[in-house]
Amino acid sequence: MGYLLFVTALWAFSFSLIGEYLSGQVDSDFAVLTRVLLGGLVFLPLMRLAALRPGLVVGMLAVGALQFGVTYLCLYRAFAYLTVPEVLLFTITTPLYVTLLDDALHRRFAPVALVAAGLAVVGAGIIRYEGLSQGFWFGFLLLQLANLAFAAGQVGYKHLLRRYPTGQPAYQSFFLFFVGALLVTLPAWLVFGDRAMMPVTPVQWAVLGWLGVAASGLGLYLWNRGACLVDAGTLAVMNNALVPAGLVVNLLIWNRDADLLRLTVGGVVIALSLWVNARYSRYAQVPLFAQR
Repeated sequence: MGYLLFVTALWAFSFSLIGEYLSGQVDSDFAVLTRVLLGGLVFLPLMRLAALRPGLVVGMLAVGALQFGVTYLCLYRAFAYLTVPEVLLFTITTPLYVTLLDDALHRRFAPVALVAAGLAVVGAGIIRYEGLSQGFWFGFLLLQLANLAFAAGQVGYKHLLRRYPTGQPAYQSFFLFFVGALLVTLPAWLVFGDRAMMPVTPVQWAVLGWLGVAASGLGLYLWNRGACLVDAGTLAVMNNALVPAGLVVNLLIWNRDADLLRLTVGGVVIALSLWVNARYSRYAQVPLFAQR
């Protein structure tokens, strides 16, 4: 739990920094690629791969591609359609995906989670009731894909290390996580990147440096280590601790003119979706396969 709390505090400023200094100013694919490269450099000197089983190597590449590559490519694109508070609030559905994926790995299914997801969509509509547009919903769907990929990475990493115990510190193989992310982000930048939107100011480079080394390198490793030390329920809840922390930072420092009433009402509806899932899903699980 301590790891997760520390990273929550570390990430509280990340959304606002992206929204204020990078979104619309620096190419999103280049920003994600930079974070991957800097995060990978943190773990390159610690790499010890000789004793790793092939299944663990492939699994780490897949987890990195999902939890960092797909997640952040979608996240950065969402800032083009949503405000920072909206981005933060719409990440609140991540615990639903954590629960669904963990249940799937244990061959269970909780139908209530689908009802909860529907409530979350209603909450999103309340927040932008007067300004609903195709772009808004596209941003919302991008974030749901990011949330799903982030949840899959967390649950996958936890189960991966349980299946392939190495007997060595986890940081000695974590470089593979960033290699997996690079396999997604490098082609994305080569194909979709806008070379005319490179960072030009010291502030932009400084923000990219902090996001790459601290938020991505240190943060993602400690978050995944913390995920391995708690149960799926605790992990699901901790995924949302970032929302109030990030909102406080953004609303107090950068976005004081936000519609607090609408954000609050919509946020309450989205939070209600989580309560419904937590309260009833354990009593409505259906086995996907007969137990042998």
